[in-house]
Amino acid sequence: MPIVPVYNMDGKQVGEMNLADSIFATNINKHLLHQAVVMQLATRRLGTAKAKTRAEVRGGGAKPWRQKGTGRARHGSRRSPLWTGGGVVFPPQPRTYGFKMPKKAWRQALRSALAVKVEDGKLVVLDNLAFPAPKTKAALGVLTNLKLADAKTLVVMAEKDENVTKSMRNLPGVLTMNTEGLNVYDILRHDHLLLTKEAVGRIEEALA
Repeated sequence: MPIVPVYNMDGKQVGEMNLADSIFATNINKHLLHQAVVMQLATRRLGTAKAKTRAEVRGGGAKPWRQKGTGRARHGSRRSPLWTGGGVVFPPQPRTYGFKMPKKAWRQALRSALAVKVEDGKLVVLDNLAFPAPKTKAALGVLTNLKLADAKTLVVMAEKDENVTKSMRNLPGVLTMNTEGLNVYDILRHDHLLLTKEAVGRIEEALA
């Protein structure tokens, strides 16, 4: 069972916390991690590229010239893909690139991502994270106390806190979210994962 120190906002250790083996010390499945990241990036693609087929190009109703006797190749429409300004044979059309993973596979990928951070020593637990008012300087002070000021950090709370979110959002490389939005891609693309004690409890309850 992984045991991690618990810090306060001043960067001082105030205790220790046992993490669930089934979640934070599970076998790391690299295939599922890759599949989860590909799924998230594919889902974010807009898929709005669009070109017109010959049926959608304006004009071209009349035959350009008579069939025979002109010495030129026969043509039936200016909308033909052979003509400049004509339609495209197999044009891109608006589509959705996203796909879905089985729920069990996604949950295991999320466990694997959390286990990666624990294995690398990049998971930090805070006893509490709150600010009386939005203040970037206060947020920077907390990260400095935890020696995370110069690292890309994902801050995860049990519930959304506007003061924390607004305090953190101007810091480069820092992203805040609640446990419901926790995902594989954001965990892996940040150097450190900062969790509150309450958030750890929510994650263990959700992934148990």
